[in-house]
Amino acid sequence: MEDCYKILGVNPKATIAEIKTAFRKKAKTLHPDLSKQDAASTKAFQKLLKAYQILCDSYQRSIFDFERTASKHTEQKKSFDYREWLLSREDDESRSKLIFFDLLHNREDDAVAEFKRMMTSRLNFSLARWFSREDFMDLGYILAEELIFRSEYYDAYLLLAQVIRMEYSYSYFRNFFPEVMSLARNLLKTKLAGNIHDELALDAWEDALDLGFTKKDNAFFLKLMSEAYDRIGDSHTAALCLQKAFMLDSGLGVSEKPKRKYR
Repeated sequence: MEDCYKILGVNPKATIAEIKTAFRKKAKTLHPDLSKQDAASTKAFQKLLKAYQILCDSYQRSIFDFERTASKHTEQKKSFDYREWLLSREDDESRSKLIFFDLLHNREDDAVAEFKRMMTSRLNFSLARWFSREDFMDLGYILAEELIFRSEYYDAYLLLAQVIRMEYSYSYFRNFFPEVMSLARNLLKTKLAGNIHDELALDAWEDALDLGFTKKDNAFFLKLMSEAYDRIGDSHTAALCLQKAFMLDSGLGVSEKPKRKYR
């Protein structure tokens, strides 16, 4: 993979200001309007511009740093198969890094399968334990997307909830955070009911009430909780959830039957 830091000639810890300064200096010698317009200089400028755009975007930069870290493992020795080495080990750290490695090397099915295996076979398994906070937040978001794609909705929610709580205490995703919340919101509103056991869905919706969603979102979650409690025969709690939902959003769309039932 191309090293954006080397292309711009900056340190991996460089600030945005340092990156912009380095870009301007190099652009003066490569920009088509300022230099000889040959194919080589045009290609070099395009590479410089791409590196600059990646490093100036906080989310793209975090993903690049994430992949750059992973690639170092395979560059140490050409004869060393890092993945095979991880596969040969059964400790939690190695299996966690195997999941990380597979996610970044087009082996998403393997990553999801290993994550599911570890979650069911290791009582206290935790991905977050083996990575920096930033790496885990990136890893957790990407893995949650893959889990949703494969209809593993409850595990996806648990990862997203963990990432969201980390963001509130650390502010890493920043401008990308609305995308994280949007993914979690869509999961909670459209994927849980009817696809997983009501008890698990209730656990997720109740937990989501503390994740900083809007009042309208929370009202919708409470409505879903009311319907789930009704399905499992707890009409009293179903009524309480629906009442709380209307307190948060009086215009909440609910069929007339539940409205009459719980008045």
